[in-house]
Amino acid sequence: MGAAGDMLMASLLELHNNPKDFLNKLNNIGIPKVSVVAEPSVKHGVTGTHIRVKINGQEECSDMHDHSHNHGHDHSHDHDHEHEHHHSSFHHIEHLIGHLHVSDIVKKNAVGIYKLIAEAESHAHGVPVSQIHFHEVGEMDAIADIVGVCMLMEELSPDMILASPISVGSGQVRCAHGILPVPAPATAHILRDVPIHSGNIVGELCTPTGAAILKHFAQRYGSMPTMKVSKIGYGMGKKDFERANCVRAFIGETINNNEEEVVVELFCNLDDMTPEAISYAQELLLEKGALDVYTTTLGMKKGRTGVLFMCMCKHDLVDAMVSLIFEHTTTLGIREYTSKRYTLKRKIDEIQTMYGTVRIKTADGYGVSKTKPEYDDIAKIAKENGKPFSEVIDILRNENKWRN
Repeated sequence: MGAAGDMLMASLLELHNNPKDFLNKLNNIGIPKVSVVAEPSVKHGVTGTHIRVKINGQEECSDMHDHSHNHGHDHSHDHDHEHEHHHSSFHHIEHLIGHLHVSDIVKKNAVGIYKLIAEAESHAHGVPVSQIHFHEVGEMDAIADIVGVCMLMEELSPDMILASPISVGSGQVRCAHGILPVPAPATAHILRDVPIHSGNIVGELCTPTGAAILKHFAQRYGSMPTMKVSKIGYGMGKKDFERANCVRAFIGETINNNEEEVVVELFCNLDDMTPEAISYAQELLLEKGALDVYTTTLGMKKGRTGVLFMCMCKHDLVDAMVSLIFEHTTTLGIREYTSKRYTLKRKIDEIQTMYGTVRIKTADGYGVSKTKPEYDDIAKIAKENGKPFSEVIDILRNENKWRN
């Protein structure tokens, strides 16, 4: 049923170990005149949580969808109220978020989400971001939702965030400028490169704030992976539709703690490039987001020695990688293969050694565990201490600083 800021926050709140303590924390971070209340809500027999944001003790209607001035963010509200309030610029909101009593990562994520909204409004209305203004009521309401989601993401601390293709609704929505199509122009702009569908519900199901939150946090879109679910959260909207008006969130562990993803492999044959030029192309593709780039020696027609050039990347980077390969190699054609990639779950820890801090890469899954020190750290220690690389490895391993 789409996505709205308050519904996303409510669904994540139900995953939290102590929702009451979290709400108390959220209500004391310094959002002016704002208080957030969670209450039970039932839709089509399903019980979940509805979030109400109060300003000066009153619940305001902030979903007028005046997308150049007010960023409505909950399709559960009515659309027929007007308010006389001041307006704030993106710079003002950035300043306000910067002074909240939250961590730097929460501030960074919240500003990043607001930037997506401001850029979308800028594009929709043809004015610079500096001229985009946010209605004071919608501003405070949306800040509470956005910062609340960012705080929950920080405390839940998931390793990966996945989302279903987003239902945006259909039909039209009334705003201060008149009648707009669904999804509204700002929402549509935010959701570029994201899988969406209209479904058969008439109405705005995904709002600019909901779209921006998902765009900022979701690392992949598609069906649910194989996982052991530990908690389920239901975030409820206010309106009633023929389907339960809720956002559902799952948290759990993937089977064997491994990662499974679909990757694209791009191949081409080269027989007229120097090794230095090929190496440059490899390094450039890796810098631009390729998962791996490697070469294999080939025997080609007319007895020529050639190179098989391979780039592995995620699906959303295929066009960019293809363009780079054509630009930086001499190939006239590229082959594409899609395959599944199974990987161990990886993380990087830091350990303190007699030589200083060393980063250790750990990989777990499928019943195995592997560790390896970061090459650059070992190389730096070896150089600074005048020791062979292998000797530094042996010294630190003998100190039991990591598993073999």
